[in-house]
Amino acid sequence: MNNVNKTLYIPLFGKALVSKKGIILEDKMAEKIWEAEGFELRGKAKSKWLAYYMGIRSAVFDAWVKEKMNEMPEATVLHIGCGMDSRICRAGNGGNLWFDVDFPEVISERGKYFEENERYKMLAGDARDAKWLDSVPGDAAIVVMEGISMYLQREELLQLLSKLCSRFSQVSLLMDCYTEFAAKASKYKNPINDVGVTEVTGLDNPKLLEDSGFTFLGEHDMTPPDLIDQLQGMEKTVFKKLYAGSIARKMYRMYE
Repeated sequence: MNNVNKTLYIPLFGKALVSKKGIILEDKMAEKIWEAEGFELRGKAKSKWLAYYMGIRSAVFDAWVKEKMNEMPEATVLHIGCGMDSRICRAGNGGNLWFDVDFPEVISERGKYFEENERYKMLAGDARDAKWLDSVPGDAAIVVMEGISMYLQREELLQLLSKLCSRFSQVSLLMDCYTEFAAKASKYKNPINDVGVTEVTGLDNPKLLEDSGFTFLGEHDMTPPDLIDQLQGMEKTVFKKLYAGSIARKMYRMYE
């Protein structure tokens, strides 16, 4: 895998760790995949604090997807840049058609652990050209972009969003983004550096993406108190200082 693809092991480790500890989210598939395929993480990438953050971030996305599937039962779920994530197992797809989308080498790796059926498909595709969207059925979509926007240049992100808007009559989308400050700082201090990635993009003003056809609806809390409260003692205190509140918001945002 290339260096960007290797970043998928960082959230996989986080989800496997919190699941094994019995906190934040249950993800037996992440545990299984990590035990079998776990990439050797180094430095900050294997930090337990980052692992907790990855678990909490995924839980926030999971809750949003479940809510949107209830609101839009006919919509197709698109998890763009899915990596080895097992959200399909955690959130379930009910009656919604669900596509997990990533580079061909990632989808090939997923094939070892996930089986397609009538309602669940895996699709090899690059978010930077989105030609694969033409093969996705349906008139409405629920789109998850977790941990992917920062690897797209601004014009590439706009192009993807425009393609989504032109392809579907109704789209709900949730994505996390680095801030512009975080993107600059990432060249020097970021866990993704430990898997060879130094070039990323940040976004402070989501309204800059409205030319794509999307409307900015609001910002989500990436570290809700009820999930942080599942940590204990000093771990909760330290996590709040590192990954919650104004300091964290200076680095990371989640936009709907």
